[in-house]
Amino acid sequence: MNKSISFSKAIEGYLLNARARHLSQNTINDYLNTFRKFADFIGEDQAIAEIDHHEVENFLANLPVSKKTLLNYHVGLSALWTWAWAENLVKEHILRKVPRPKPEKRAVKPYTEDEVRSMLNALTHSRLYVRPGKRESVHSLQHGERNRAIILLLLDTGIRATELCSLRIHHIDLKSRWVRVYGKGDKERVLPFSARTGNAIWKYLATRKDDCVGDYLFITNLGDPLNNDSLLKAMISIGRRAGLRGVTVHRFRHTFAVSYLRNGGDAFSLQMMLGHSTMEMVKTYLALAQADLEKNHKIASPVDNWRL
Repeated sequence: MNKSISFSKAIEGYLLNARARHLSQNTINDYLNTFRKFADFIGEDQAIAEIDHHEVENFLANLPVSKKTLLNYHVGLSALWTWAWAENLVKEHILRKVPRPKPEKRAVKPYTEDEVRSMLNALTHSRLYVRPGKRESVHSLQHGERNRAIILLLLDTGIRATELCSLRIHHIDLKSRWVRVYGKGDKERVLPFSARTGNAIWKYLATRKDDCVGDYLFITNLGDPLNNDSLLKAMISIGRRAGLRGVTVHRFRHTFAVSYLRNGGDAFSLQMMLGHSTMEMVKTYLALAQADLEKNHKIASPVDNWRL
């Protein structure tokens, strides 16, 4: 065992290995964020073989973050030590001595039809406001066509925020109405969408000029791709204009899943479409759907059912 390998050098080696295994850039970025936080916590660049599990426990115990984030940190450090142990850089896999944090189970709250309609009605104009000496007025907003396409695509496919932000124009086939999605671990899924969603995407793309098929599908004013933060800010802003609270991007995924099951879709197909590796989350959706069996009448997207 080479005890001279420092923690920072071990990170360099792990990142080379991770890229060689074609881990997604998002996963690599998450792990690197964990490694940096842990390096800051231990305070010095000590040999990785000299770090013990007590330091990891103290690190996790002193972070003011959610249990879900703690679990992500545990997973990242565990990946590093799995590699280091296989490379004979450490004498033991210390993360196996550190209990995995159990994240809180958050309530699944799909959007209602009225909430979605309210958001779609709040895309093109601001809320009423009054300027001194003026009548009540509104002003037009940018990105109305883009944001309608985003909402319908999220609602119609259940894709994650990161997956949506990563889409490029050539990932969409408007004629056949499917989208090619690259999820966690760069696993590919091909998902159908409705004609109404396809029409919304076509209208949005018609507002764009000089685009190439390799360009990102959803972009900002400056032509940069949307990221998770800018997407969330856009949805929160729409929610405020619609008079809604608790608007998140992930709730569209919940809405798709529960609506799919309520309308007769099967759990195994849903698991595949959502890109889940296990049935655990699908069972949560199934429990919600079964509480409303009278709506379980046909397989159809919420976009088609609600005639958005």
